Amino acid sequence: MRPLILAAPTALLLALAACAPTTGANSYANELRQLSDSCEARGGILVPTGQQSGRPQNDNVCRITGGASRLTSGG
Repeated sequence: MRPLILAAPTALLLALAACAPTTGANSYANELRQLSDSCEARGGILVPTGQQSGRPQNDNVCRITGGASRLTSGG
């Protein structure tokens, strides 16, 4: 009976460790930050698409907010 009592806390810790989140949230946040920085460098802002795929590239779109730079004014 005593070994069972000593093993219970270890089993509980292993079970809790299995349920603990991995670095997925940090990875998503890092990718989202890089995507946002890239979008802002192009003169846009990151806008959510409404999807929740777990990939920032699918869940957001870069909306360009600056004026059209390729167009020239008359002449």
